[in-house]
Amino acid sequence: MIIADTSIWIEFLKGNASYFEVFALMVEEKKIYVLGCIFGELLQGSKNEKEIKILQEYWQTLPKINEQYLWIQAGILSAKEKLYTKGVGLIDAVILQAARNYKYKIWTLDKKLIKCLDKTEYFEQSTEEAE
Repeated sequence: MIIADTSIWIEFLKGNASYFEVFALMVEEKKIYVLGCIFGELLQGSKNEKEIKILQEYWQTLPKINEQYLWIQAGILSAKEKLYTKGVGLIDAVILQAARNYKYKIWTLDKKLIKCLDKTEYFEQSTEEAE
């Protein structure tokens, strides 16, 4: 299972061919799990009601991660691993903590977040899309 961060969602929603097909298939197969903070960022950047509606439809249909205590766990993780000093903010810490809680992979374009992941935590499209 995969947690796609905001950067991947944006590329998908823009129709970027490098991500669109693989992402659409994973969405269809319910392999993409969502977090409220990611959708909050996406909704914040919405340009019109149509975009908001599209995002709300994805939110309604995709599997969600249980976020109870997740923000607290992420704050502790961030403090222990000094993520803030590495340029990784609290939302990315939430994504990282959620992935670790459920042993999901993170699909991101965020270089600072990628540096905090080991190979088992990072989804690399080119090597894993056939799975």
